Amino acid sequence: MTDGYDSEFLATSLPLPRPSGTMRDLTYPRFTVLLDPQRRLAAVTAVNIDGARLQSVPRTGDWRLDPRVDAEEQTGPDVYARNDLDRGHLVRRRDPGWGDADEAREATEATFFYPNAAPQAAGFNQSKELWLGLEDHVLAYAETTDQRVSVFTAPVLGDDDPPYRGIHVPLQFWKVAAWQGADGLAAAGFLLDQTELVDTDQGILAAPPLGAFRTFQVPIDEIAGMTGIDFGPLPGADVLDAQGARARAWRALSGVDDIIL
Repeated sequence: MTDGYDSEFLATSLPLPRPSGTMRDLTYPRFTVLLDPQRRLAAVTAVNIDGARLQSVPRTGDWRLDPRVDAEEQTGPDVYARNDLDRGHLVRRRDPGWGDADEAREATEATFFYPNAAPQAAGFNQSKELWLGLEDHVLAYAETTDQRVSVFTAPVLGDDDPPYRGIHVPLQFWKVAAWQGADGLAAAGFLLDQTELVDTDQGILAAPPLGAFRTFQVPIDEIAGMTGIDFGPLPGADVLDAQGARARAWRALSGVDDIIL
């Protein structure tokens, strides 16, 4: 089985996006995590998804530290205990789960290493369900071509993220999906904002009902500006560019019908 993200997975070569600074490169079956050891969270995750070969694999695996990295460089179980924080998968459990049954099971279980998690406010609502379903929507769109998608996801590691139990809880998450369109490489960028749901005052995290996850489609070059990540050819393949200047404004998403692909 291919170990780590494959830059040649699509018909167009697509290098792994790179942030500046020192990263721990961690490869897993069909995906890679670039771990920021100072923030103790992923700066980039990258996964290859073959929609034509996805398996329905039972949920198996337990969250665990990656032994290749010092525990002090990972956000481990102590951060998630006795609060309203979820261990949010960055590479979704099902995304690398394709191929034969054994390969799919091994790949899905690998998503439970802590470097592939980031703290997210607990509780589902329509916006979070939309965020989790973005890959499925892009996959369905890409089925007219080669049914393959590469997805990059991570928290925005902002300077003003609130401190909590030795880490800083990210307030925003980004996602970029890429596929082979009829005219070449195509890509779309998204942002999830959980600012209104995170309150770490007095060392306690709460998810007040007055806030909500907000999901936006945003220009990829703006994600690059926010994160300092080199996305290579992805900004030039952004589907928003083909829609003209008005489409480049942040688009608040309330459902999949709002997405431009």
